Order: sequence, then structure tokens, then C-alpha cells
Amino acid sequence: MLPRRKVFVVVETILFAMVAVFLGLRLFAILGKRTGHEQTLGKPAEEPVSPSFPAPTSESREAARTSAPLGESFDVAAATGLRAISAADSRFHPAEFLDGAKAAYGMILDGFWKGDMAAVAPYVSADVHQSFTDAINARAEAGEVLDNRLVRIDRAIIASASLNGGVAQISVRFDADIAAVTRDTSGTVIAGSLTDAIETHDQWTFERDISASDPNWILVDTDEAA
Repeated sequence: MLPRRKVFVVVETILFAMVAVFLGLRLFAILGKRTGHEQTLGKPAEEPVSPSFPAPTSESREAARTSAPLGESFDVAAATGLRAISAADSRFHPAEFLDGAKAAYGMILDGFWKGDMAAVAPYVSADVHQSFTDAINARAEAGEVLDNRLVRIDRAIIASASLNGGVAQISVRFDADIAAVTRDTSGTVIAGSLTDAIETHDQWTFERDISASDPNWILVDTDEAA
């Protein structure tokens, strides 16, 4: 058995080692994330919150997982706008934005197809919410139920970007495969097929006030892409 003094020294040495490892990890986490936009010395640093999207659903995660390689992530016409947004908001990263947009695409579509807009209401504008709600109500009146599934996002690319008066807008083109089925209220298929995916081409526009504390991007417009 070790003498008490030696036991105390061993325990003390282990504790100091644990503290050193913890401080080393903290320094790595801080210094490893520098972007060239650090706080001025003497000012209290605030923990940056990256602009974000809602947490993806299991369906949107699966669709994003099976996405084809992106290659170019943005159209050359969007470059000027993306530079302006990045200069005004050091937290913005086009690649991270695009990943979030893909997850939001699947999640919002899933809510619309299921007729449940409550979960996605915080992430869409009032106009988009009303448009989707009107379509859901029209389906219900016609006795139709959608049984759709986002199979795969083949390609997602930033088509345009702009910054006006502190408000950033980014349009994303989505090329995707969707299994689309319409059933009646008894569950009988009246249109579509779950085994034959349909190619879709959408262009969605997201917006965010970069001066706002809310980091979420809001869907403000949906359209079919040419």
C-alpha cells in the first residue's frame, strides 16, 4: 500500500493533468475556429451563433445523405451577392447554408405533404404559410391525401444572392426525385406511384435579416425552376 503522502501526490498529479488537457482542448476549440474577424482586444467576446435552419427530420437527413456530389455549389451570378453577405456577416458560410437549405427543403415539403404546417411555421413567411395552407385545405375539400416522399436531392445550387438594407436573400435551385402518390380518404391510390419517382425542379428563396438575433433563414418564395 502506498504511503498517504505518495497517494496525495499521485492524485494531485492526475488532477493537474486533467485540468491541463481540458484547457488545451478549450484553446484548440477557440483558436482553431478563427476566421479573420476576431473581436478587438479589450471588448468582451460573444459566442457566435451560426445562421441556421431548423433541425432536419429523418426524411430530410436521408434525402441529404443520398444526394449526389454537388460539384459547384453556386452559380457565378451569385458570387457578388455571396461576397457581400459574407462581408456583412462573418458567421455566414455558403457551404453550411446549402446543407441547411437541403435539410429545410425536405422538412418543409414533408410538413406540406402531411398537411401539418405547425412544425414549419417558424421557418416560412406569412405569405408562403398561407399559400401552403390554402393548398392543404383545397386537398382536404377534394378528399385527397398526399403520400409523397423525397427520395433524393440530385443537385442543389445557389442560383442568386443579394444583400439589401441588411436583409440577405438567397435563391437555391433543387433538382430532386420525389415519389408522389395521391389517395382518397379510404386510402385507395387515385394518382401516382411510390415506385416511380418524378424529377422535380424547384427554386426556393430564403431570407434573413443579418442584424437580427434569430439565426434562422425564412422561406419567402417557392417557384418551379426552368
